[in-house]
Amino acid sequence: MLRTNQLFLNYLEDLYEKQERKEDIAVRSFSKGDRIFTQSETSSKVMLIKEGITKCFFVEENDKEYIVEFLGKGEIIGEIELIRNIPCLCSIEAVTDVTVYAVAIPYFRALIKTDISLNNLLLDVFAERIVNTSKRASYQQLYAAEHTLAQLIELQAQQEIEISKEDMAAYLGITVRSLNRTLKNLDK
Repeated sequence: MLRTNQLFLNYLEDLYEKQERKEDIAVRSFSKGDRIFTQSETSSKVMLIKEGITKCFFVEENDKEYIVEFLGKGEIIGEIELIRNIPCLCSIEAVTDVTVYAVAIPYFRALIKTDISLNNLLLDVFAERIVNTSKRASYQQLYAAEHTLAQLIELQAQQEIEISKEDMAAYLGITVRSLNRTLKNLDK
């Protein structure tokens, strides 16, 4: 539901502190609602979330959003696009104020070629994403939306954030109208 990766955050914080060229990794801030990456556009950096929460979503051909995941501390974004040399697969938007480590693309490419620790972290991230996607797909087939909605509501309380009804519906893959019915059923 909210993905984090403390090991990756520790790795990049260490790189940031040790970097010789201060422009290889920079710290950037985004306000709640800011778009960090936009689907189908080319990204100029690979980023790792230092603080805050983002949503990762697709906009379908019918202009409907589908939220793939909420991402927090230590989650890397833009790396698949760099590795595959493609435009952004999805959009990333700040749900709260967000601070990221923005890594220059030439520097990240050099690290991929020389740093086994980074490669191991990336392999772990990719494997984790495959597992999470599989679990979520099967979970959505087996359980009613009420169960996942209850988890979203719990996430809001734990993180002290507000997730809009539109975002909840987009995460669940349902309409706002269906979400309202589901919320009503939860109150019973």
